[in-house]
Amino acid sequence: MQFLRTAFWVVIAVAAALFFKANNGPLVIKIWGDIVWETRVWFPILLAFLLGALPFWIMARVTRWRLRRQVEGNERALAAVAASTAPPPPVPVTPTVSPGDSPAPLSSTPPAGIP
Repeated sequence: MQFLRTAFWVVIAVAAALFFKANNGPLVIKIWGDIVWETRVWFPILLAFLLGALPFWIMARVTRWRLRRQVEGNERALAAVAASTAPPPPVPVTPTVSPGDSPAPLSSTPPAGIP
C-alpha cells in the first residue's frame, strides 16, 4: 500500500513539474492601484491550490486529533472496567504427598501394539 501512495505522489509531482515548465512565461498581476506583481504563470496557480487545500488539511488534522483522543479515552475506560471486574488470580495447587506414600512404579513392559 505504501508503494501505491508513493507512486501516486511521484506521478503528481512529475505532472506538476511538466505543467510548471510548460507555463513558465512572465505574468503581470495588477493587485491594487499602482501595486503590480510580476511573477511566473504557475506560481499563482500553485498558491491558489495550496490556499484552497489548507482548510481541508486543517479539518483532517483536527478530526484525527479528536478521534485519537476519543479512542484513548475509551481505552482508559475499558482498562478501568477490566481492572475492576477482573477475577482474583487462581491459587496454584500443589500436590501433597504423605510421608508413607511412594511414587507409582513405572511399568517396564511396553503397552500392547508397540514392538
